[in-house]
Amino acid sequence: MRRAALAGLLLLVTACGGSEPPHARAPLRAGESYGIDVSNHQGRIDWDRVADDRTAFAYVKASEGGDFADKRFDDNWAGADDAGLRRGAYHFFTLCRHGAEQAANFLRAAPPDDDALPPAVDLELAGNCTTRPGRAAVLAELDAFLGRIEQAWGRRALLYVGRDWEQTYPVLGRSDRPRWLVSYPERPAQGWTVWQLHGHARVHGVTGPVDLDVARLADLDG
Repeated sequence: MRRAALAGLLLLVTACGGSEPPHARAPLRAGESYGIDVSNHQGRIDWDRVADDRTAFAYVKASEGGDFADKRFDDNWAGADDAGLRRGAYHFFTLCRHGAEQAANFLRAAPPDDDALPPAVDLELAGNCTTRPGRAAVLAELDAFLGRIEQAWGRRALLYVGRDWEQTYPVLGRSDRPRWLVSYPERPAQGWTVWQLHGHARVHGVTGPVDLDVARLADLDG
């Protein structure tokens, strides 16, 4: 997700030091598809080449905090669609802005789209602001954010939860929302809907490293 943290780990991670070869891909099982998640840090992307490299979906950074919009979101959103990829938008949640402000910012950048994958929220302390409010206050702001975007989109949000976040502001035990897990290189044993299997992958059409993911798209559509 967030490139400032590079490979910010999720809860229940099985890490191997990020030593997977950049072109390595785990075999897919029935109902699974490869995808990537991107932001302006990837620069200009040739989405047709991405699609030709066994890539079926992309999560695209839309916004961060209360007023930041990713400058390449519109290009990436349109490019992924034109190339025939399924696409979803994500927001990086900060600790220094109210949840309602952040929801408004995300919805300005990524208005509801019935054809898109469900919206995702990136929850990490790495790369976040230095403010550390109390647990109850943070969870209340997160609930405010999720409530607003889920009402607007009519879908449950996908939770990308960093281990650092979960240790300080645990959310997964209080939510049945779909989960996005990171595990290098083993397939995670825990329940997941999206699995990030590589943080420095090489995919045709993307200059430099990119996160490589596997998703059960039918579960996301459900």
